[in-house]
Amino acid sequence: LQEECDVLSLRMAKYKGTMNLGEYKAVMLASLRSLCKDWGSLHEVSWTWLWENVERMIKVLMGKPAVQEAALNKFFGAMDEKTQNIVRREVYVKFFALAPAGQDYFKQS
Repeated sequence: LQEECDVLSLRMAKYKGTMNLGEYKAVMLASLRSLCKDWGSLHEVSWTWLWENVERMIKVLMGKPAVQEAALNKFFGAMDEKTQNIVRREVYVKFFALAPAGQDYFKQS
């Protein structure tokens, strides 16, 4: 769940408007109630528990991607181009070795 929230926070960081996570919870609850014919109180409690945890994790991460991006820009800005290329290459090699599914996030041309 944490990994999914990390990815979600990166996507949300690109959004320029305001977000109301409480409204999302209400809209999703209404949608789930109408789409799931056997929706019951146990489903309601489970969804509420899940969303409250997701919302808590997202709120902790809000604003961090911008700070991390600034730190990375400063870090890479201090390197010459040759060093940057070496670091990029090694990061991708290590990343794909540790998480092969990560390749799904990058478009192949």
